[in-house]
Amino acid sequence: MTERKNTTNPTGLTTAEAVQRQKRFGRNELIPKKKKNVLQEILKALSEPMFLLLIVTAVIYFLLGEPRDGVVMLIFVSGMISIDVIQGWKTDKTLNALKDLAAPRSTVLRDGAERRIDSADLVPGDIMLIAEGDKIPADGEILQANDLCVDESSMTGEAEGVWKVALGTADTDGGHWRRDHCYAGTLVTQGSALVRVDQIGKATEFGKIGTNVAGAPEAPSPLQRQTRGLVKLCAAIAAVLFVLVGCFTWLNIPDHQFTDRLIESILSGVTLAMAMIPEEFPVILTVFLSMGAWRLAKRHSLMRRLASVETLGAVSVLCVDKTGTITMNQMTVCDTWTEENKERDLCAVMGMACEPDAYDPMEKAMISYCEGRGLSREFLFGGELIREYSFTHEAKMMGHVWRRGNQILIAAKGSPEKILALCDLNSDERDKAQEKAADMAARGLRVIAVGRMDVGTSGEVPASLARCRLQFCGLVGLADPPRESVKADILRCRKAGVRVVMITGDNGITAGAVAKQIGMPCGESVTGDEIDRMTDEELQKRVRSVSIFSRVVPEHKMRIVKAFKANGEIVAMTGDGVNDAPALKYADIGIAMGKRGSEVSREAADLILLDDNFSTIVDTIRDGRRIYDNIKKAVGYVFTIHIPIAFSCLLAPLLKVNPANLMLLPIHVVLLELIIDPTCSIIFERQPAEQNVMERAPRDPKEKLMRAKGLFRSILQGLTVFASSFGTYYTVLMADPAVNAPVARAMGLSIIFLSNILLVLVNSSQTDFAFQSFHRLIKDKVMWAAFAGTISMLVLLLYTPLSAFVKLAPLTGPEAVAVIVMSAASVLWVEIVKLVKHLRKN
Repeated sequence: MTERKNTTNPTGLTTAEAVQRQKRFGRNELIPKKKKNVLQEILKALSEPMFLLLIVTAVIYFLLGEPRDGVVMLIFVSGMISIDVIQGWKTDKTLNALKDLAAPRSTVLRDGAERRIDSADLVPGDIMLIAEGDKIPADGEILQANDLCVDESSMTGEAEGVWKVALGTADTDGGHWRRDHCYAGTLVTQGSALVRVDQIGKATEFGKIGTNVAGAPEAPSPLQRQTRGLVKLCAAIAAVLFVLVGCFTWLNIPDHQFTDRLIESILSGVTLAMAMIPEEFPVILTVFLSMGAWRLAKRHSLMRRLASVETLGAVSVLCVDKTGTITMNQMTVCDTWTEENKERDLCAVMGMACEPDAYDPMEKAMISYCEGRGLSREFLFGGELIREYSFTHEAKMMGHVWRRGNQILIAAKGSPEKILALCDLNSDERDKAQEKAADMAARGLRVIAVGRMDVGTSGEVPASLARCRLQFCGLVGLADPPRESVKADILRCRKAGVRVVMITGDNGITAGAVAKQIGMPCGESVTGDEIDRMTDEELQKRVRSVSIFSRVVPEHKMRIVKAFKANGEIVAMTGDGVNDAPALKYADIGIAMGKRGSEVSREAADLILLDDNFSTIVDTIRDGRRIYDNIKKAVGYVFTIHIPIAFSCLLAPLLKVNPANLMLLPIHVVLLELIIDPTCSIIFERQPAEQNVMERAPRDPKEKLMRAKGLFRSILQGLTVFASSFGTYYTVLMADPAVNAPVARAMGLSIIFLSNILLVLVNSSQTDFAFQSFHRLIKDKVMWAAFAGTISMLVLLLYTPLSAFVKLAPLTGPEAVAVIVMSAASVLWVEIVKLVKHLRKN
């Protein structure tokens, strides 16, 4: 129970004043954003093993007395570094845009009106409005307070909430932590207030504690650990092969001078090492996760943690609120029940039990219903509101104490079981009311009971609503219709092996009625009271068969999530309140409501749902599966395309090919890297989802990125491309080694170039044929640009003066046809395998 105090509203700063103060005091940040230096990014790129190898190669060319080759190598190295730096810049730009979208926002008074701004733009003197669920962004003095309770445990260590009062209130104490002040980093657990900011950023009490609390580095995800392990393994293998190939090359050219033998041996080893190190893996992860998160944001799903993108595809249980997620959050009063000729009295008491500045959809619907029957806001709230019995999850009811003229009236509303327990009814009247409430609930209505108590002119107001003896006024039935697409979305989830679990504060009958409407299994439900009586082991057994949890408060969500996770499920959980934060944090994917969610829940979540729509959650799971599928495709492609490069560098020395006539020299590996990087990081990232992506069970979160089957497929594809390219090169070379080396090298390199394009089409889908993938991708301008760039680069390398610089020769018509045929044969055999699988299924 709290008292209301009315004060006039301040107007706040003007925009011009705010700009001037920000120039003076800076932004409301503990650690200012640091802009990346281009030179530092270039030096960072140069420290990568691949680029170090390239620079060593260029130096060797200069030592060999071939400055032209060294210069060409350095030009291509500069090009690769530019691509790497630009790609990193674009990725950082995307990530910063996502951070800006997810940045905390505050409501302030600017130019006499309410404005939503980034919390970092707060300045001293701003008037900010805080409410239940907000994380307070700055220190300030409280101008007005309405039932304001703040959790200051992060600052003081005291777990009990602090009830705040307005500045100048007589009972304000003079300690360090003042009750008439709010502090940055603390949480509003109840009520609302107007606060005048006086300290921001490092000057706040939170800032004084130390800027190291601003954030801690996140541990790498399982996917990141896997890729790092693969890169290290390949690097170790490359180091061993570097030595072996160097030794073989040394032995193959005994007639050369010592210095030349040494340099040629090092060049051969360096070329193989460059071919073996799959430095694209970190690029794939960074680009796919950041671009995936950006695409999700454009579809109203804001990922706060990039690593969570990979978890989306593994979600097996989706726990959702009913109101606002499954339903439209547009409550309407559909039915009322009261004594004859008492409808107006029921409406009046119902309206007075609502908040005058209602934000709850149910209360808005009630007030709208009253206005439709001639009871204006002036009539409902024209008296003096002297006390308030606040709603709590335990009480499940609330009330207002009004002074209207000389009379004091208590208006109360809440769940039927709680209100009826306070009413003076005989057994017949109680049974009749309960029967009517059950009938309304069975029709899917949310039932609210209304009661009143006339205190009189000088009677004592009870200390709590539980001590009131109410006169029963009647029942109100409200409906929040399901969203039109929910039924189809539930079916999509069931086909995808994702179990949807409804969690609601409504009773089980109402929840069951809604579940029936949307096609959810609507068997038995478990109530919050039953959960309280269960052990953890008992709850684990119940959640295996129960999909509806009713009369649940946020404290129960944590136990439900734990029970599902103990059963081995990957759980996504929605929430919007302060008390939902622990459950959101504990879930594998915490989903906060962007529209009606609290700042605390949004901060605890992995994903913020910007439109509070169930369909968006399902679409997000689908996109999560697409992203993970595409990462696997890209990693498989990298394995495939590196095999012909590495094996060509390895086999030539074993066959005692003269180092000057090798199929791939370091500069050719660089050229191939120029097409591999954009292919794996851009083209595969843009691949649409497989047609059956939502018709298969969720993936095992413990499965490795490259399973045995996928690895075998990639190796087999790589070996066929290697056999085709190296076989063609070696056959042409052996006809006349002294003359044919540039032609042989050009044919072998061209086969790898063209096979690269075909690999994209063939591996775009594990089930669809290449022509179907081509038809899906035909409108993708980026794909066309990449393919056109690959072919244009090949033409320039073969048919312009550049060919002499890169030690290639133009191909004749028959040679070009042979290259095309060999490229097609080396890749398109996969289509025959797909056809056989398709025929077996049918």
